Order: sequence, then structure tokens, then C-alpha cells
Amino acid sequence: MAVLIDVDSYEHHLLSRGSRGSDYAKASAGKRMECLDIGLINNMSDAALMSTERQLFDLLDAAAGRLLVRLHFYTMEATPRSEWGRDYVRRYYRGIDDLLNRRLDGVIVTGAEPKAASLTEEPYWSTFVEIADWARENTVSSVFSCLAVHGAVLHLDGVARHKLPAKCFGVFAQTKRRHHSLMQDVPTTFRIPHARWNEVRELDLLNCGYSVLSGSAEAGIDCFVKQQKNSLFVHFQGHPEYESLSLLGEHRRDMGRFLRGENEVCPTIPKDYLSVAAEEILIAFRQKALSDRRPELFADFPADQVAKDLNNVWHLPAKRIYRNWLLYMVSQRAGRSKPLGAREAALSAAGMPARRHGRKLVAARSARLARLPKLMIRNRTRLGYCE
Repeated sequence: MAVLIDVDSYEHHLLSRGSRGSDYAKASAGKRMECLDIGLINNMSDAALMSTERQLFDLLDAAAGRLLVRLHFYTMEATPRSEWGRDYVRRYYRGIDDLLNRRLDGVIVTGAEPKAASLTEEPYWSTFVEIADWARENTVSSVFSCLAVHGAVLHLDGVARHKLPAKCFGVFAQTKRRHHSLMQDVPTTFRIPHARWNEVRELDLLNCGYSVLSGSAEAGIDCFVKQQKNSLFVHFQGHPEYESLSLLGEHRRDMGRFLRGENEVCPTIPKDYLSVAAEEILIAFRQKALSDRRPELFADFPADQVAKDLNNVWHLPAKRIYRNWLLYMVSQRAGRSKPLGAREAALSAAGMPARRHGRKLVAARSARLARLPKLMIRNRTRLGYCE
């Protein structure tokens, strides 16, 4: 129904999302069941900060249905950033100290491109450990993505990642491995993007009490879960949040690094992602890059030719999984306050306003927001506050 953005500035780019981006919602006072508070701990590089926000905002918005979601941005101060990046997170993000002094219904912890040989040598490792320990006690459920997955299982259960012989890169068929509420109404076989150089192995996880929910014969396991004290930890080695162009953008970035001599490995074409015609175009460019390697060639990268034929085949299963995640948090929170079943708890949350929060809340409005009950919408002002 709506995703509220907890920011201090009204200039954030997400405020333009949806069919009526210039309008904002004002959520009135109400019960705790009325709104899910979710933290986004965005550890991506400067180039991916805004796109990661957009991807997860759009996925949560699509998944929320009639639920109300309030999204809070947090940053790890130790993550290396440019002057622009430091200014951006200063304007729109809070520090981890603020996170550690509160509770949230859920958090989403993004990965980052690995820089050090060992995860424990990454500059943000000590902060990441604090976040994982905090999440076990102070959330209903926590989502870890890509490299953050590897960090979480290493810290909590000593499960080490393994270097792959080649980058796992493309859109891979996944098969559901077991019945679980997160996989409710998800097709038995579905496809999810992967983009990583490392993996954690199924046997190592099973030996530590994890439940594998989906996996691929080619790409390995994708989604797996484990109850960590108070919180259900949900791990995605893949990227259900990716947009149609995300893999193409990553391939273009890697090709640029190769042509500039920053990386000696010429990137492979993402698997099962492109049409036959688009794949032939990229193969031809790759062959040219191998035979005539020079930085100037990057200007000829055929992004526009390839992009027109892309099809996001993973959006519907990704939306369903995240919808199930939101409903899980609603049902668990309701179960702690009164004896409601999961279905009744989810229904009780539908269409209700948000509780008071001390900070200004701006809601990026989606097309569905027009269907909010009239008591929840105030069009007399362009600024939204959660009272």
C-alpha cells in the first residue's frame, strides 16, 4: 500500500517513485500492528547506493499489498566512500549507533564487493559483527544478501565461504527444497539472478542447523534460513531484488575494469539472461576486447542494443518471497501480543495507519496508495509525518 521513507530531507530520489510521486502520505496514530519498521543497512559502494535503495524499495512496495512499511536507512561508517558518498549518507542515513539503541521488526543487510582476502579483514567487519549480534535480539527477522550472507554465517556459526573457479553470474533456475512459510505460493522451479565469486556450501550449513529453502544444480544454494535467538535469519546468495538491467550494468562495469587494466580477467557473458541476438552482440564485443584491449573501446560497449530485449523473469517469485517475509513478521509480532493465527494477524494489519515515531517520515507514494482509507491520507500538505 505504501512504503514510508524515514529521512530528514525531502529531496531523496525515492520520493519520485510511483505514479504520483509528488504526493505524500500522513500516517495517523494507531496500534503497533499498523506498520512494519524495517531497516536497510546499505553497505554497497557509492556507485550502487541509490540503485540498491531503489531496487529494495520497489520490491518491498510490490510485496507489501495492503501492509504499511516504514523503511529506515543505516550506514556502516567504516565502509570506504568518496566525498560524494560520505555526503550522501550524511544527508539520508543514520549511523549504526542509532540502530543498536532501538528495535525493528526487520532489517535487510546488503552485501558489498569483497576487497580483502578474508572477510574478517574488511574495514567494516567489527561493525558488521555488532549488527548481526544486535539483530538476533532486536528483530523478528533479518535478511542478509550476497556477501553479508557469508559474513553472517561465518560470525555466528563458523561457516567459511569458498572461492569459485569462475564468477557465478547470470539468471539460474532454482528449485524449492522444502515447505516453508517463506516459499508459500512460490513456483516449484523459478529463476533468480546471481553475481558472486564465492559461495557457502550446503553440507556445511546443514551441519550447523540451517534449512535450505531453494537451490540450483548450477549455482548452488540460494535461500536458506535459521532461527538465531529471537530472529529468523533469511539468507540470499542470489539477488531477488535486482532490476532488469542490473546484471548488464555489472557486466559493463567489469568489462570497463578489464579494458582499463584494473582486472586481468575478461568478464564472461551472464548466463540465461539475454536473448540469442543480445548474447551474440556481447560475445562479439568480448572477442574484440580480448583482441584489442584498450580503454577507449569501453565507449563502444553496446548497452542500448542489448538492454531492449531484457526480460525480468524473477520479479514475480521475488515479490512472493518478500511478501511472505513481511507476513511472517506480522504474524510473529501479533503472536507475541495476542493469540492470533498468521492469517488473522496479517488481515488485522491490512489498511491500518502507523504509530508515532519521533522523526519526520516522508512516504514515497505508489499507485496503490490511492486506495488507502481516507483517514490515512492527508493531501493538504506535501510533507508527511508519522504521528
